[in-house]
Amino acid sequence: MAANGNNNWKPEKLENICAQITDGKHGDCQDEPESGFYFLSCKDVANGKLNYEGARQITEADFLDTHRRTKFAPTDVLITNSGTIGRMAIAPDNELTRRTTFQKSVAILKPLASRVEPNFLYYALQDDIHRLIEFAGGTAQKNLLLRDLRAFEVSVPPLPVQRRIAGVLSAYDELIENSQRRIRILESMARALYREWFVHFRFPGHEKIKRVASPLGEIPQEWEVKTVADSFVISGGGTPSRKEDKYWNGGKIQWYSPSDLTGAGTMFMDDSSDHITELGLAESSARLFPARSVMLTSRATIGAIAINTHEACTNQGFITCQPNERVPLYYLFHWLTENVPTFQRMASGATFKEISRGVFKTIDFLQPPARLVSHFEDTAAPMAEQSLALQRQIQNLRRTRDLLLLRLLSGQVVINKPKKDHE
Repeated sequence: MAANGNNNWKPEKLENICAQITDGKHGDCQDEPESGFYFLSCKDVANGKLNYEGARQITEADFLDTHRRTKFAPTDVLITNSGTIGRMAIAPDNELTRRTTFQKSVAILKPLASRVEPNFLYYALQDDIHRLIEFAGGTAQKNLLLRDLRAFEVSVPPLPVQRRIAGVLSAYDELIENSQRRIRILESMARALYREWFVHFRFPGHEKIKRVASPLGEIPQEWEVKTVADSFVISGGGTPSRKEDKYWNGGKIQWYSPSDLTGAGTMFMDDSSDHITELGLAESSARLFPARSVMLTSRATIGAIAINTHEACTNQGFITCQPNERVPLYYLFHWLTENVPTFQRMASGATFKEISRGVFKTIDFLQPPARLVSHFEDTAAPMAEQSLALQRQIQNLRRTRDLLLLRLLSGQVVINKPKKDHE
């Protein structure tokens, strides 16, 4: 941005507009689950937010020791500076922030209120993230050194202009967050309904149904225990040779890798990051499967799950499950989600854990009566479709925000000072 900013904007080194630029603790801390003191790493920073799900918790003594170094506080700007470079977030003003500290893979920037608006700095660095990543050195693992971060320049307009720019872009982020919140509510409602009916057996009319013994313990009468092999079709994937350009160049067939799912974290996938050609599909072990199948990552990271909205294929790190009349899409999706711990427990391997298709086929599958499954599907489907509509709305909002971000910070779009009522 230093090279592309408005000519009236002054390039400033980060060390001149921040009170402090530091990173997290270089040593380790002692774990203490449920302590309420969090020790986050680069994996917990993404999409402008801090993710506390599954995050490490440490002793209060270790927290206080680490906090003395970082003094992490609301409005601090975070940048991952080791391993995965350039994931960012801005610290919210809440109690969690005051009970959070970081490992050394996260850099903490404390904007000077007299020089820079924190939200503006966050967006300015986002706009220039590729140049920032280029500053990172290292071969086995990239590292963005604090001295290089401190010397990095951004173009800084007057504070009133910063605030107007940050206000416009923050409005888009608020719309995105509202849609994400609605998605979480819808998905948690469907998950809760699935658990109530098919895990706790408190489905409509359950009081009148006897329980009978089964390999899975007592289950309602008329419910069946089958195997996956007897319940729905599964398939694997493959990777066309990367040495053959004809398998990749101009490809239009969606081809998923596990990072697509883990990076998105969404129930639906509209597109993959890579695409292969018809020849790449024909001359590899990749297999095409229809839209509205359910993809499950089956090696290394086991249990990322998503529904493809278009015909697609995957690499070998997946088991893809195809719904049918007795095992419809959303019942299948929630069964897979509920049973991730089982898949992880059944995985094996020395270098990395994997659950093979052969093992997966032997897993017990609980098949309720068709009328109950159909009732669940009729209830869950509208929730899922609304989630998909919101997900696509978020994608559109992000595209608009990112385009506006580029134009605002290059000076192509100018936000005039609001007129007062008497003007």
